[in-house]
Amino acid sequence: MIAIIDYGAGNLRSVQKALTAIGEESIVTRDRHEILNADKVILPGVGAFEDAMDSLKKYELDKVIHEVCDMDKPFLGICLGLQLLFEGSDESQGVEGLHVLDGQILRIPDKEGLKIPHIGWNSLDLQNNGRLFKGLSEHPYVYFVHSYYLKATNEAIVTATTEYSTHIHASVEKNNVFACQFHPEKSSTVGLSILKNFAGIGEA
Repeated sequence: MIAIIDYGAGNLRSVQKALTAIGEESIVTRDRHEILNADKVILPGVGAFEDAMDSLKKYELDKVIHEVCDMDKPFLGICLGLQLLFEGSDESQGVEGLHVLDGQILRIPDKEGLKIPHIGWNSLDLQNNGRLFKGLSEHPYVYFVHSYYLKATNEAIVTATTEYSTHIHASVEKNNVFACQFHPEKSSTVGLSILKNFAGIGEA
């Protein structure tokens, strides 16, 4: 069973639908016991950094996320869910993130000819043998919707990058914690393969 954390952010049902498509059972919940008893946990999200942190704290889900990450339970942050795992964001100065991982969320710099937010398909450059990308071609295309991007402190945790006005850390992996800036649930067969890889982590 995969728990999808419900903190009032959008996009929860599309993640659940994608998991159903690959034959995985999931539950959308903010119940601490359901989350801690799940085999794996996903933190999706679209929206504003500060609002999301406020919601997580309101439901005490920030504590639950730290508990899950301290266990050996596979945890996946998607889009805003990736950003929340880091120290803070340019979008909400002075608001602390969950700081499960080290790094900052910065605004994508303006560049002539490029629109912000970055919306649409872009290819990934894979590195560091990320388990989410097992069996995928070298430059898979995935779907992005974001105005802010990750700059991880430690390059060793970065498993995929992309270029859009700047060099973007698009996916990270550290022990049992995984995160993607793009939306695997909206990334067609490539995205479903990524979710399938996540679902298979730790399975015999």
